Amino acid sequence: MHFAALRKLIAVMLPILVAQLSTVGMNFLDTAMSGHAGKADLAGVSVGASLFMPILVATTGVLAAATPMIAQLLGQKAQEEIPGVVRVGLYVGLGLSLLFAAAYALAVDGVLAGMRLEPEVERIARYYLLAMAAAVFFETPVMVLRSLTDTVGGTAISMRLFLLGLPIDAFLNWLFIFGHWGAPRMGGIGAGIATLLTYMILLLLFLLVVLRERQFQGRAVFGSWRIRRPVLREFLGIGVPNGLGMFMESSLFGFIVIFIARFGTEVLAAHQAAINFSGVIYMLPLSCSMALTIVTGVEVGAGRWEAARAFRRAGLGWALFCASLTAAATVGLRGAIAGLYTEDVGVAAAAGVFLIYCAGWQCFDAVAAPIQGILRGYKDAKTPFMLMMAAYWGVCFPTGLALDHIAGHGALSYWQGLDIGVGCSALFLAARLFVIERRHRRGRT
Repeated sequence: MHFAALRKLIAVMLPILVAQLSTVGMNFLDTAMSGHAGKADLAGVSVGASLFMPILVATTGVLAAATPMIAQLLGQKAQEEIPGVVRVGLYVGLGLSLLFAAAYALAVDGVLAGMRLEPEVERIARYYLLAMAAAVFFETPVMVLRSLTDTVGGTAISMRLFLLGLPIDAFLNWLFIFGHWGAPRMGGIGAGIATLLTYMILLLLFLLVVLRERQFQGRAVFGSWRIRRPVLREFLGIGVPNGLGMFMESSLFGFIVIFIARFGTEVLAAHQAAINFSGVIYMLPLSCSMALTIVTGVEVGAGRWEAARAFRRAGLGWALFCASLTAAATVGLRGAIAGLYTEDVGVAAAAGVFLIYCAGWQCFDAVAAPIQGILRGYKDAKTPFMLMMAAYWGVCFPTGLALDHIAGHGALSYWQGLDIGVGCSALFLAARLFVIERRHRRGRT
């Protein structure tokens, strides 16, 4: 069963991985192409992306509630209830988009002023964030419709659509960052404009697929404005703790940039380059996590507990194997990796050091991320949220501050703290999964 589970898991995971790499490829293009436009552009996008990413990740976490709900309905053979879940997800996504837009309007001035950035870096960060705030209105429905297509129709659909989005984003970056074909030369701000336009196109493509293919029940999804309160309560009961848990992790990365900014533009740019690359590598355990949510959710919905545990064993083994390869490659090729982001010798040297610590947390993420996906498949979200908050804000951040202000490790302190925090997260979540599986083994839900 172990090898059969592994084959099925990889079949679900690989298209997700390609789609996720295409998504993170857009972020990579934003950062790399902005870096070649200038040091201030790279630093401005760094600040903007670091502040924006925790909000986007939290939004993704909330809307990810659609996946286990749809998966368990499939396992229960209750497909007629799926459109109601999707409709709730679309409403929740719209609400989150409005909240983010309001947060930008109310807080951007104070946050950027508090960071004491160079004037040009602050200008780029401000308008990059404005473009990304607009992009959220198109990203959130894409997230919900992707949960539908991945779970019901197979993950290859979103893979093809996001693969198409990557060259579109690259072309739009080329237009607006560097000012080709008569477009204004906008530098790092143009990267935000390109992302906004790309997600507008992706939303149109997802709508076409959902409305044309009968299996997605697109007419039922959009044929009514009504939502059922029990579905909304369940969606928020899963999504809010899940989103908060992911926010605890990602917000730490964004919060740390405030402390790293005081070490200067060169270190800030190097930090962003290394963080961006770590995001690319994270797509491996994240894709495994997303696939495990789908396959575990279906098995749990059908009451096949042993099959769910087989997927757990296959997923963790596969993620650890991949992490051993990526960590070794990150350390061995760190000079070449840094060169992808910048031509500045000082920035490249600092990024190379940060990448060593990036390799460290890849191994811990190979445990933490898949277990998060498995727990989502069980619709277990509240306790994982508390555990992740303890790991990142109770251990990781205080450790980084102590290493900086007491031990004097400088900017490296926060990367060392991240390694410790991700390790604690893996340990805590593994303990939670043991409890959940034992509970089901005893016949209690």
